[in-house]
Parts: sequence; C-alpha cells; structure tokens
Amino acid sequence: ILRCAHVITSSDEYETKSGRAGPGNPTSPRQSVRKNLDFEPLSTTALILEDRPANLPAKPAEEAQKHRQQYEEMVAQAKKRELKDAQKRKKQLEDRCKLEESIGTAAQTWNQEILPNWSTMCTSRRVRDLWWQGIPPSVRGKVWSLAVGNDLNITHELYSICLARAKEKWKTTAAPTAETETEDAGSSDRESSLELIKLDISRTFPQLCIFQQGGPYHDVLHSILGAYTCYRPDVGYVQGMSFIAAVLILNLDTADAFIAFANLLNKPCQMAFFRVDHSLMLTYFAAFEVFFEENLPKLFAHFKTNNLTPDIYLIDWIFTLYSKSLPLDLACRVWDVFCRDGEEFLFRTALGLLRLYQDVLTCMDFIHMAQFLTRLPDLIPAEQLFQHIAAVHMTSRNRKWARDPERGSPVPRR
Repeated sequence: ILRCAHVITSSDEYETKSGRAGPGNPTSPRQSVRKNLDFEPLSTTALILEDRPANLPAKPAEEAQKHRQQYEEMVAQAKKRELKDAQKRKKQLEDRCKLEESIGTAAQTWNQEILPNWSTMCTSRRVRDLWWQGIPPSVRGKVWSLAVGNDLNITHELYSICLARAKEKWKTTAAPTAETETEDAGSSDRESSLELIKLDISRTFPQLCIFQQGGPYHDVLHSILGAYTCYRPDVGYVQGMSFIAAVLILNLDTADAFIAFANLLNKPCQMAFFRVDHSLMLTYFAAFEVFFEENLPKLFAHFKTNNLTPDIYLIDWIFTLYSKSLPLDLACRVWDVFCRDGEEFLFRTALGLLRLYQDVLTCMDFIHMAQFLTRLPDLIPAEQLFQHIAAVHMTSRNRKWARDPERGSPVPRR
C-alpha cells in the first residue's frame, strides 16, 4: 500500500511539472495545443506540425518553417509516388486487356479457320507466324496433338489396357511375395521403375499443388506415367518424364495426353536422352557446339576456357523440354514452336537463352555459370527471349541442322 501511494504521488508530481492534467490541473497547455489541431498526429512525421511541450523551449521560427517545408516535401513525394503507382497499375490493366483481346481473336482464328483446314493450312506462312506468337491456351492441346501426330497408332483402348497392367503391377509390388520378388529380380524390363513414379510426382510443379497427394491431377499423372512404363518396359520411367506428362495433362484429356506423351518420347532426340544412349547424346552435344561457336564465339570461348561442357546444362533442359527450367507459361510457348519445328528448336532455344544472358555469363567462373544455367531466373522476359531465339542462325559455314538417316543422329550438313 505504501509503495502504491508513493507511485501515485510521484506520478502526480510528474504530471504537474510536465504540464499534464492532474486533479488540480484539468487543462494542460499540451492539451490546448492538440485542441487547436484539426487532427490527431498518427506518425512521427506529423509531429513537426505541433509545438513543443510547455516544459521545453519553443521552436525557433526558422526551425518551425524548415520542418513545415520538409513535411510538405514528404507529402508531395508521397503523392507523386501514389500517382506513379496508379499510372503503372492502369498501364498493366490496359496491357492485360489488350493481351486477353488478342488471345481471344487468335483463338477464334485457330478454331474457325485453321483447325478445320489443318492439313492444307498448317504449313502456310500465315499460320507459322501465328504459331511463333504463341498458341492460345484454349486450343493449345488440340494443336499439339495434331502437330505431334500419332505415328505409334495408340488408341484410347490401348491406354486403358496399359493402365490396367500398371494397376495390377502396383498391387503386386504393394504386397510382394517371395515368388514375385524372384520374378522381378530376373526380369529384364524396367516395369519395376513404377515405384519411382510415386517419389517424383510430389516433386512435379510443387508450387501448383495440383499434382501433390490429394490434388486434382495427382492420380491422373500417376496413371499416365504408370501406363507408359507398361507400354514401354524397355524404357521404363525416367526422372524428368513427370514434367512432360504434367504439361500435357494441363492441356489435354487424359487418354489424349497419354497418346501425345508416348509419341513425344518416341522422337529420336527424346529417346536418345531417356534411354541414356551416351554415344548419341555426345553426337547431339557436338552438333550443338558447332552452332554455339558460330552464333556466340565469345561466350563459346569463355565456356571452353572454364571447361563448361553442354551436358552440364543441356541434359536437364532437354529431359523436361524446358518445363522444369522455365516459367510454365514460357515453357508452353517453347513447346508450341517445338511441336512445329521439332528437336532443332530445343537447341535453338538453348542458344537463345545463352544469347540472352551472355553478358552475365561472361563475367562468371565455372561454378557460378553452372549454378546460373541449372537454375535460371524466375522472371524471364518472354518477348526478349524469343527475339534472341529468332536471331539464332542454325547454319554454320553453309551447313544446317540435319539428321543422319543411317544413325538417326544430328549432324551439321550442307
């Protein structure tokens, strides 16, 4: 009690000395100053508009004027920033509206003019130009299916058969017996890679969440990869396939996605990488370096000096068709032209990326270049990248990217 009384007395004395309201001082000078203000200060910047407390010396006139001027400058700068931000938001909205309008117009052109007359129009200059600008998302899956084709003659029924085989295999591996273990151990195929699929699905576009356990496309992705493993037991499941299948799932119905997936992986370049055909992969790298030196001689020499070989960054790009390395919308645009031009465009895109970042890369050592190329920036300007891709010439001393009909491998040919 005595301690409380002491505190109260001390508090009263402090309020009296500092001009605060107490029992005998209902209105302090400080309060009268606040009453004269039109608002209650909400930040330290606003305090310069107030006079000092009564127990402190008053501000000199010059200081008060200086503080007011500083405050007015801060308000002016804040208004300027706000106006600039508003203009930026308006510009972004206008650009988005223009983009949506152009996509809608393009989709109408593809649906009404190009797709109904695909066989006669797909190679025309007009369609190729539209293709380069990016296929509208609403028709992208249809165009990919037509462009990739179905040389393997896979039907929806075959997909169902392969999926049933995969499900049966999953049941067997879920509860293995001594007999099945012996059978699997002696099997020459790679259907045993079915178990690897479960591990990789959760790593596929984790930021989207739709392929994670419980997500809407988790089982679809699992089914397509499992069915393919049973369709091509000689290839099996290889890491990287899940990203390709996922992109197709986002643009096609399940059975059609499987058909496109199997036909895509059957292309010579993809088959060479997924079957880890070392000699053929080295042939691809050697062909790539011919055009690398021709297009970017300074960067090529820098890579050679630092012993940075194409396999360090190209394997991941080719394995996933850039779907893991690039932002998804940009990767889809790369896929658009890849479906049109084939494997050459994959290596042309690689040269476009190197050209886009050549100034940055020439200032790096081996470690930093490898880190940069294996984890590209999250924000890559699409139009700039395609401008650099367009500037790449897939010719070297009058030789072009071509395929050796005997080996099925790429060689620069006249």
